[in-house]
Amino acid sequence: MSDEAHEELTALTASLRSALRQYPDFPSPGILFEDILPLFASPTLHAGLLRALEIHVLASHPPTLTPPFAGIDVVIGLEARGFLFGPSLALKLGAAFVPVRKAGKLPGETVKVKYTKEYGEDWFEMQKDAVKEGQRVLVVDDIIATGGSAQAAESLVNMCGGRVVEFCFILELGFLKGRDKLDAPVFTLLKGQD
Repeated sequence: MSDEAHEELTALTASLRSALRQYPDFPSPGILFEDILPLFASPTLHAGLLRALEIHVLASHPPTLTPPFAGIDVVIGLEARGFLFGPSLALKLGAAFVPVRKAGKLPGETVKVKYTKEYGEDWFEMQKDAVKEGQRVLVVDDIIATGGSAQAAESLVNMCGGRVVEFCFILELGFLKGRDKLDAPVFTLLKGQD
């Protein structure tokens, strides 16, 4: 990453972090809820979020004109908050966008996987032809907590023959150690609760 890009990323992350709101004891006592929605209420902050992620991804996975062509082929957004910025980031990167949804929400043939989350189990699915053999995939979501949903997305990509090259999150609840469950590298834009 160039010095200019690093400086821009540092300034953007400071601005984005200062816009987050915290709600103690939500949704239950003892929980400090980090609210990312202010980032989407302001066009300037929303654009800054996309630019910050774009800087990181292009520095980490630059597109090339010769094999293996690197870059990102597909951005996968996890239901539901990964849908808030995943499609726009995919456009900026010149990549396809693919949603990973809860079971029963997608038409056509799908691949499906069960995962464990903080408060039980659920199923994720993706259209079977959404990721092609050998495609390089970036998985995005708002927060990584226990890592169950991200791990499920990685499994779905593998089932289709793609390869997750990185996970990008806005925040991380580091004390839950969700990144330890993932095979691909994890990038967290803003420091969250440790």
